[in-house]
Amino acid sequence: MAHMIEVQNLVKIYPDGTEAVRDISFDVDEGEFFGFLGPNGAGKSTTIKILITLLRKTSGDIRIIDMDITNQTDEIRRQIGYAAQEVGVDDDLTARENLVLQGQLYHMERNLLRRRTEELLELMDLTADAGRPAGSFSGGMRKRLDLATGVMHRPRPLFPDEPTTGLDPQNRANLWVYLERLNKQEKLTIFLTTHYMEEADKLCNRLAIIDNGQIKTMGSPRQLKQELGGDVIALRFAENAQSVDQQIGAACDVLRDAPFLMNLDRFDEGVNVYAQDGGAVVPEVLRLLDSTGLHVAQLSLTSPSLDDVFLKHTGYKIRDEGPAQNWRSQRGGAFGRRRRR
Repeated sequence: MAHMIEVQNLVKIYPDGTEAVRDISFDVDEGEFFGFLGPNGAGKSTTIKILITLLRKTSGDIRIIDMDITNQTDEIRRQIGYAAQEVGVDDDLTARENLVLQGQLYHMERNLLRRRTEELLELMDLTADAGRPAGSFSGGMRKRLDLATGVMHRPRPLFPDEPTTGLDPQNRANLWVYLERLNKQEKLTIFLTTHYMEEADKLCNRLAIIDNGQIKTMGSPRQLKQELGGDVIALRFAENAQSVDQQIGAACDVLRDAPFLMNLDRFDEGVNVYAQDGGAVVPEVLRLLDSTGLHVAQLSLTSPSLDDVFLKHTGYKIRDEGPAQNWRSQRGGAFGRRRRR
């Protein structure tokens, strides 16, 4: 299968010295749904802006549809689509008029433009509302219209940059349906950036986990979860005579040499224990901790998730809240919404 996107040793350093992207390499196959998963500020948006030619790379080689991004910028722009976090439709125009305007900007022939408009209105379930001003649409409908404008000219790859940010869970899940339609029915290559674990797990054939400008691991969601092996016993501790951090350290010391242990990861509130047949292992885990005076505030037993994969490769759990200034310095803590520019 041909590569739609090829990136080798990409580096982006801003004038203030910030290393937003640090020597990353990856490729995306034609027709693939590929994801970049990471927290705000990890380098996702910087990478996507370089790929859509809005930012210049510092170094590295990039080819899109077998065209060099440095020397064939105009040709690449004609054949790619982009959907930003912020909706870019004209609220004073109807849904149909927004699509027609987008087609005219690409100098589409009139009959083709008309057919393509109706085709996308149907694909995005907007036909019944095509005559309404976009400003009267719900947030989810405006996102769908925005996606439709991004593919009006039949791009080869589409680059949605965190397209479901700001949507409630129901509208977020609804938008996944339309992204899947574009991938399957339009046979569209999609390069998605997201910080939502469930979104990446649901949509992506393959994904790369990126943090601090570096790709930490890459593979299919299923493959990445299987690599962890076993069940996940998540142990959380509460503040008492000892701090949570002290209890976590003590728990790691107690469990590190246990015969059932496959792996052990710390996070901000506790420890993940990986073991085969986790249900049978739980009593032994609690016995070992209790013998040293450690008391678990909360315990859960699950199969490995992308959240566990992220923890394994970055040292912290991905979050969508918290003060922006703290998440880099507190590797176990929450991260905020600060974005690399």
